[in-house]
Amino acid sequence: MLRALFAHAAWANAAVISGLRSTAGTDPHAVEQLAHLLGAEHVWLSRVQGVPTRVAVWPNLTIDACHELAIANAAAFDALLAPAEADTLEREITYTNSAGLTFSNRVLDILLHVALHGAYHRGMTSILTRRSGGTPTPTDFIAFVRGVPTATRADADRSRGK
Repeated sequence: MLRALFAHAAWANAAVISGLRSTAGTDPHAVEQLAHLLGAEHVWLSRVQGVPTRVAVWPNLTIDACHELAIANAAAFDALLAPAEADTLEREITYTNSAGLTFSNRVLDILLHVALHGAYHRGMTSILTRRSGGTPTPTDFIAFVRGVPTATRADADRSRGK
């Protein structure tokens, strides 16, 4: 399931980047939300890998920089999950968060957090894109596994005769 969640995240991140390039609307906070989700992915990967971070949790990135970071993050999550066995996922890591507080959590819990956190911020990006005149990119998990976009509000209105 974790492999599926991270395959979805890579697909969804790429879709959002493509969507923001073609119909970003006018709210710069949409890119800010995307940059944060990618920066947070990088920070969590660095914590799990025990290496210093190269990207801030709230970085100021362009769409092109987001694209590059999304590709790097996806490859790193792939590598992390490829051999993932129960003992790897149950391993606890200790880290200091961006507020300076120290915690210990299982890798499994961290990875689930990263997947859910990404979905939240892609949703924020969609809201900001729509409110500023753009068309958000659908990134539902079911669309990913079907290979077909999910129905939109306009589709539902048409089917009800509105």
